[in-house]
Amino acid sequence: MKISTKGRYGMTIMIELAKRHGEGPISLKAIAQANGLSEHYLEQLVAPLRNAGFVKSIRGAYGGYVLCKEPSEIKAGDIIRVLEGPISIVEGMEDEEPAKRELWLRIRDAVKSVLDNTTIEDLANHTPSARDNESDAYMFYI
Repeated sequence: MKISTKGRYGMTIMIELAKRHGEGPISLKAIAQANGLSEHYLEQLVAPLRNAGFVKSIRGAYGGYVLCKEPSEIKAGDIIRVLEGPISIVEGMEDEEPAKRELWLRIRDAVKSVLDNTTIEDLANHTPSARDNESDAYMFYI
């Protein structure tokens, strides 16, 4: 499973709103500028999040978006499903031999577990650790 920019940028919107939860509406322009993203693309992503009941828009000069629920009540898996569809590792799993199907199911269940046990609040309160730079440990420069 590969999460596209829809899922990644949608998570960015939700995390930014969670970081400022209770402070009033935040514009997509502010979120886009803070993260180096396209405001136009974020506008396309916020519609399904609004339709799913995760965010609401506030009109006016100081308008923007706010979360409809507490950040602790919104699971990362819910956001990914809204923007990306069902969580699936391999298409056509039912046609696989039993041993391989079991592996794909276990991987899918592990991914679902992480996504469904991680809240937007968890992500908003994340502090960088050595693990965040783990990919650099395997980088070879020539």
